[in-house]
Amino acid sequence: MSTPSHSGSNRIAGVGRLVPAKTVRFTFDGQSLTGLEGDTLASALLANGIHLVGRSFKYHRPRGILSAGSEEPNALVDVERDKSRKQPNVRATVQEIYDGLMVKSQNRWPSLTFDVGAVNDVFSPMLPAGFYYKTFMWPKFAWKTIYEPKIRAAAGLGVVPGEADTDRYSNRFAHCDVLVVGAGAAGLAAALSAAQTGAKVIICDEQPEAGGALRYETDVTVDGKPGYDWATETLATLRSMENVTVLTRTTAFGYYAQNFVGLVERISDHLSNPGSDMPRERLWQVRAKKVILATGAIERHMVFANNDRPGILLASAARTYLNQYGVAVGRNVGVYTANDSAYAAAIDLKRAGVDVPVIVDTRDNPSSPVIEEARSLGIDVVTGHAVFRAGGKRRVSSISIRPNKGGNERKVVVDALIMSAGWTPSVHLFSQSRGKVAWDAANERFLPGTYAQDCVSVGACNGSDGLQQALDEAVAAGGKLAGEAGFKGKAKAIKATGGTDWILGMIGSAPGAGADTTVKAFVDFQNDVTAKDVRLAVREGMHSIEHVKRFTTNGMATDQGKTSNLHGLAIAAEALNRPIPAVGLTTFRAPFTPVTFGAIVNHARHDLFDPTRRTPMHAWHAAQGAAFEDVGQWKRAWYYPQAGEDMHAAVNRECVAVRNQAGIFDASTLGKIELVGPDAAKFLELLYTNPWEKLGVGRLRYGIMLREDGFIYDDGVVGRLAEDRFHVTTTTGGAPRVMHHMEDYLQTEFPHLNVWLTSTTEQWAVIAVQGPKAREIIAPLVEGIDLSNEAMPHMSVREGKICGVPTRLFRMSFTGEAGYEINVPADYGQAVWEAIYERGKPLGLTPYGTEAMHVLRAEKGYIIVGQDTDGTVTPQDAGLTWAIGKNKTDYVGIRGLLRRDLVADGRKQLVGLKTKDAHVVLEEGAQIVANPNQPVPMTMIGHVTSSYWSQNCGRSIAMGLVIDGTKRLGETLYVPMPNGVIEVEVTGTVFFDEKGERLNG
Repeated sequence: MSTPSHSGSNRIAGVGRLVPAKTVRFTFDGQSLTGLEGDTLASALLANGIHLVGRSFKYHRPRGILSAGSEEPNALVDVERDKSRKQPNVRATVQEIYDGLMVKSQNRWPSLTFDVGAVNDVFSPMLPAGFYYKTFMWPKFAWKTIYEPKIRAAAGLGVVPGEADTDRYSNRFAHCDVLVVGAGAAGLAAALSAAQTGAKVIICDEQPEAGGALRYETDVTVDGKPGYDWATETLATLRSMENVTVLTRTTAFGYYAQNFVGLVERISDHLSNPGSDMPRERLWQVRAKKVILATGAIERHMVFANNDRPGILLASAARTYLNQYGVAVGRNVGVYTANDSAYAAAIDLKRAGVDVPVIVDTRDNPSSPVIEEARSLGIDVVTGHAVFRAGGKRRVSSISIRPNKGGNERKVVVDALIMSAGWTPSVHLFSQSRGKVAWDAANERFLPGTYAQDCVSVGACNGSDGLQQALDEAVAAGGKLAGEAGFKGKAKAIKATGGTDWILGMIGSAPGAGADTTVKAFVDFQNDVTAKDVRLAVREGMHSIEHVKRFTTNGMATDQGKTSNLHGLAIAAEALNRPIPAVGLTTFRAPFTPVTFGAIVNHARHDLFDPTRRTPMHAWHAAQGAAFEDVGQWKRAWYYPQAGEDMHAAVNRECVAVRNQAGIFDASTLGKIELVGPDAAKFLELLYTNPWEKLGVGRLRYGIMLREDGFIYDDGVVGRLAEDRFHVTTTTGGAPRVMHHMEDYLQTEFPHLNVWLTSTTEQWAVIAVQGPKAREIIAPLVEGIDLSNEAMPHMSVREGKICGVPTRLFRMSFTGEAGYEINVPADYGQAVWEAIYERGKPLGLTPYGTEAMHVLRAEKGYIIVGQDTDGTVTPQDAGLTWAIGKNKTDYVGIRGLLRRDLVADGRKQLVGLKTKDAHVVLEEGAQIVANPNQPVPMTMIGHVTSSYWSQNCGRSIAMGLVIDGTKRLGETLYVPMPNGVIEVEVTGTVFFDEKGERLNG
């Protein structure tokens, strides 16, 4: 029999796997403590005899450690490394200790032992489930002024850090043939089976070491070795294989579409002095051909009066702390169970020298070898009985037991109580994958049912009855999935002995906490949800488990109901007198456990919060003294001021140069999408209003893209490079959303079309040369392309070379002048730009920026989507009916355009506006009225969308959206401004070269 050691009051010499180990010093609420290297914070606190670790959210009841894993709802603490590194709500059961670790308890004031907030427990009869829905409805004015500020101040458990996070985070993308989630016995067997075929395997587990339940099982052998030894050796074997990546301390938090799984690896949270270049966490974004889920099962607690007292733990947790960490959860430990699992924990504790005065079993006549073994060790096994309440306040001190069917009550003195109501298969990730769970009525559990993705569940999460079945299942799955991924091989069978087979426990409330009692029997520990709260929700009319969840907050805590959901569901079903599946199951959402913002945000912080994108010619623009503006994430040359010029003077000069000689413009930021496939033209027919089937190879067409409701979504020029290949351009700001829009329709609405989409925005640098001398400037530099009007008319595309570099040469214009948009590989962008500029400089070639581009396009009445449209503009409203295929029977938005209200009178239409005083430039966004003398509030009939001074026109020009605008041509309208009313004349949208003659040079 073992005895306590000097390391802590509950550390048992010769037990566990941490001896010999280095002593580690840490603090808890300012108290200096020691533990052993390899301890979690929870095991170290228990070793020091500390059970009270926090206060519950609602009632501020004393709470202790419940579990030994990520399902922990109680032991949430604030971890501080220094002022700049604080993290609230860290699970003590997961956090490993290190020298200098500073920990504080949460949700208490002024101290953990004396918490003023505990008064809530006294007034708990006034704070039942859903009380806030009724209490805070009156008086109406009080919500914003009184209730909401107070509730927000009281919300949460930990304190948000006040300093910026100085830690580093990293990110990796990975692909594999088989991803195994969970490194317990089943996960290890599956990974080994798959890896032996040569498949590329990734295996991850949230614990620092592998083994799962084998970490605490003492009567298990695998292939003739103790279970934990087999697990350790198997992990070492996997690590030695070149085709295997082993990730411990790594949580699979989210299972997304197409076998995409998010993992977070804790890299330095367990180190006292991590290197300055070492990230705290690493986000793995894994795309797997096949996924094996070996996520195990979660032990359930017993629901009885005062079951939340510190010192009351899950039986598997007590066994983990004993056999892994060498820590006894108490010296006089009671046991409360509804299945065989807790007996093994009681036997291990008894053999380690811990007194186990009683095992209380709710079952009437259970029969099992472990029960007889417990009795043979002198443990009092009481069947057909229940624990009706726990005594004590800051730590359990006694339990009161009596027969299930009534009788005399007996009090047993304990300093800890371990419990087990059975096991719940962990189907969280399976459910996240959109798989449908199935109810196993015989064993009262949900199991994986219908699969939606290429994955399989093995072991306890699949309801395997016993270790051998789990291993057989895992070995078969590993080989099968590797085979489906293209690898062949026969895996060796793995033989195991020992372990506890699956035996039905109980769900719902235990005897003594049924519908006829009002005791506080907790279902959800963190949110203080009791069995009577669930029953109250049903009485209040909540008949769906999702409604019960929101009314009571059961399962809405940071543990997402890992221990509470099934209990709450069973209690609700009992109250409704309906089968459990009929009540429903709450949705399992990512993340599986909380993930830090740092891990998700990763590199996107500080200067990288919104990445800055620069065109290939950016350095040249900067050298020329260009002023830049931010357009989305892009830095774009705004204008190029010369000595003594302000912005207006520079823009005027640039606009005149383009009209009289030529201008050169960086258009690389335009969105570009390569659309390839035999059905490419058919796809464009469905996505755009224009016809595309008959567009000739080498020709361009301006296209309008609509939303389903018929409003303009984006526009751009599309070039046909071959029968099955198109070069699609979009607006700068619209590039990502148009790509997503196309991909969405291709995958969901038109999956029968053979089309492939590739974003090429950054592949091509685009140099626009516009103006009367454009052809003259580029002609000597172009090879293999005839630039004559006959061979290459306006709206044509040709492929050849310029300056010896491959080019896609578009003859098109956004200025109304003869112009070319020269696409070259991005790496050659600046070199080609410089060559063109040097060639054109003697001919008056002038660089112009985005502001001049806006003026030039407005002179021609060309729209910018998002500026001259606002999401409620149709092609008819914008004067673009010519871009709608008259004979087309279907395209996205056609049904929207057929709505009567979209063709009725009274719609806003795009028109030109000329101020009566030619020198007055309207403000963009200014409102337009028909009568300036009407009382305030005036009736607005439109607004200004674009407004500029045009040096080429010698006056201000503007466009606006005006109700029935096309019927108002020649009419005078008014723009009320703070300094007076501005008169404007409604005109057409073209202010320069109305006939378009300059397009041909």
